[in-house]
Amino acid sequence: MSILIKNGRVIDPDTKLDDQCDILIKGDKIEKVGRDLKEKADTTIDAAGYYVMPGLIDMHVHLRDPGYTYKETVESGALAAAKGGFTTVLAMPNTKPVTDDKTRLRYVMNKAKTNSVIHVLQVGAITKGQEGTELADIEGMIDAGAPAISEDGKSVMNSRLYRKAMQIAAARNIPVLAHCEDIDLVEGGVVNADCHTKKMHLKGITNAVEDVIVARDIFLAKETGAALHLCHCSTKDSVRMVEEAKADGIRVTAEVCPHHFTLTSDDIKENDANYKMNPPLRTKEDKEALLLGLKNDIMDVIATDHAPHSEEEKCRSIERAPFGITGLETAVALTVTELVKKDIITPMQMAEKMSYNPARIAGLTDRGSLAEGKAADIVLIDPDEAYTINKKEFASKGKNTPFDGRKVTGRVKVTICDGEIVFKDK
Repeated sequence: MSILIKNGRVIDPDTKLDDQCDILIKGDKIEKVGRDLKEKADTTIDAAGYYVMPGLIDMHVHLRDPGYTYKETVESGALAAAKGGFTTVLAMPNTKPVTDDKTRLRYVMNKAKTNSVIHVLQVGAITKGQEGTELADIEGMIDAGAPAISEDGKSVMNSRLYRKAMQIAAARNIPVLAHCEDIDLVEGGVVNADCHTKKMHLKGITNAVEDVIVARDIFLAKETGAALHLCHCSTKDSVRMVEEAKADGIRVTAEVCPHHFTLTSDDIKENDANYKMNPPLRTKEDKEALLLGLKNDIMDVIATDHAPHSEEEKCRSIERAPFGITGLETAVALTVTELVKKDIITPMQMAEKMSYNPARIAGLTDRGSLAEGKAADIVLIDPDEAYTINKKEFASKGKNTPFDGRKVTGRVKVTICDGEIVFKDK
């Protein structure tokens, strides 16, 4: 099988290429990149006016499989990812049962091999059952293919135990994906603690809930030499601490989610749980710091924290509904609309933060690149196509989004994974 992509704007952070070029795919590899390629192919795609980027990599998704398959499955989540331009996703371990040993990790990986149109990599939990009292079989999960470890959904509050996990991760050269939340400071909060949410009589979550654990994790990374990746950063001080840690030579990277760089707590509509996520939507000041962090490459990654829930769960009040927002099918449009079109980041930075940097952090040496010989994981994006987000069109089982009905620009047109077209826009 061969595919020839013609006339696209090829944007590749790996080779620093940003030019109108053609790409020839043979089998599952990129065969050739250049101008006016004359080779014949089984399929030819005219990409004039499109961004042609390495397949996107989402470092932070919840596929809910096993245990919560009424919310999402490996199969449905993979279809949503492909529609969103993602060719690789890292699945979080807060499943039921928790993915805390090699057998459970292999369950997801094996299911993905047969039921997924993209690459699904299962992250291993840090503690058994995510109970925070005993380390999981981290070594065994790494041997079985875990690209990272994480306690996502919560923090390991026992610093001594967490340090041991970091030492293992450092020795095995895999990253620790950190959900930063001091559970003792949450105190039943459901939204950000600010004037707007106080008027709505909703219990607030302060910035310190995140910032305290960010600081702790950075110091532990400094001590252990572990590669620390901070998930879904939402506060101005998170950005500041990441910048200072990098200046100090600490191995730290950080991600921002589209909902955090697009919305603030002022956007929350009364009693609409689609605006309830963890960490919560913060203030305009926090959002501006995140935008500046992305612009200045302090923040390395754009990830979705795709967290699908059933309609019944999200129809409850903000106080009673679960935290979480779907993101796989809206990330590209929000990034183009809110960042690229507003000249906050360049298309090259978009490719860096949504593909190249995630690949480097997760140790995926064959991905995040359009260099000849690399895996043929590619996304074609029309940056100028305007449309309205419609949750009824989502491939994901989860329809929980505050962006339903929002006008955006930037649509995924084609997703290619291992040389196969796994999504094509109508």
